[in-house]
Amino acid sequence: MYKTGSANLPLHGGKAPRWLFRRMIRMSGAIADIVVEEYGTEKLLERLADPYWFQSLSCAIGFDWHSSGTTTVSMGALKEALNSRDTGVKIAGGKGKASVKTPAEIEELGREMNYSDKMTEKIINSSRMAAKVDNAAVQDGYKLYHHTIVLDAKGNWAVIQQGLNDRKGYARRYHWLGRDVRKFSEEPNTRIAGQREINVLNMTAKDSGDVRRTSIDLIKDGAEHLQREIASFSPQKTLFNFGEEKKPLPNLTMPLTINWPAVREAYEIQPSDYDELIGIKGIGPATVRALALVSELIYGEKASWKDPVKYSFAVGGKDGVPFPVNKRAMKRSTEILEDTLSRAKIEGKERLEAIRRLKELNKGTISHAFSDYTTAPYT
Repeated sequence: MYKTGSANLPLHGGKAPRWLFRRMIRMSGAIADIVVEEYGTEKLLERLADPYWFQSLSCAIGFDWHSSGTTTVSMGALKEALNSRDTGVKIAGGKGKASVKTPAEIEELGREMNYSDKMTEKIINSSRMAAKVDNAAVQDGYKLYHHTIVLDAKGNWAVIQQGLNDRKGYARRYHWLGRDVRKFSEEPNTRIAGQREINVLNMTAKDSGDVRRTSIDLIKDGAEHLQREIASFSPQKTLFNFGEEKKPLPNLTMPLTINWPAVREAYEIQPSDYDELIGIKGIGPATVRALALVSELIYGEKASWKDPVKYSFAVGGKDGVPFPVNKRAMKRSTEILEDTLSRAKIEGKERLEAIRRLKELNKGTISHAFSDYTTAPYT
């Protein structure tokens, strides 16, 4: 599995009108039908995991580039479309409380698509781990509030989830594709898009490999040993002033509270790798940060503080800031959708409007990528 992208998204209030949402259901379903018919279910998952294609899809089904609600509303419409038809692709999860129901929905969809118990359990774990990584292993200040997983009958899957930064009023969207990755905890992300943040604790970076291994060793030594290590720090000892006489380090203060029962449980389990460690219930952001701090201060192993975002914007800006629009990538995504729309069973007027929006997007008319995503509810 590999993560294909994440994006920073400013938030606005509002709600998609019911007439628009019904239209989005119809159009997204028609597009999905054509993609599956032409290329198969796995290709649909692959394209949903591509931030460029996802942006183009949202424009095609009813959003202009500056509209609000793209992530939540588009996925909500697509969920209703796919779960009510026989395309071989289904969606579980959603926004807020709906995301909590994801495991139960996966079980229900698994029975519908004749998954084995082992396959269902594997997909539930993949869904949970994708959320755990983006919430705990990559600490970028965005708390997840939207999680959806797209499945096909073969057990292929993609995850699209979004996090909120209350202080900045922005959201960040994360895409995952369920193939080709051996570990959840080591650089599962590619083609990341969004505004770059500073002081992001990135425990999935290759540069954090030694810290991941030291964290496991600390857990295996037991909670009491870790508590003694933490107690040896003065209250003011942080990664900001540690080694201050040489070069200030990123600010990582010791968490005020650590889930010690979870640490003791992890000790009993004796995790073999970092995937297993962060997969343990109760091992969250605070424990991850505490282990990283001890690894740095006591053992000299430094974690990566580089945001895994690889592109500041998905398609650049029309004025060339922060860099010119990636016309080739955007054009390819829109051309695929235009071809799909030409064969979709939708009214001619809706088809023409969708193609018009795609052409506007392809001209690079957006001032910055993915500015149109919000927390706007879709029900």
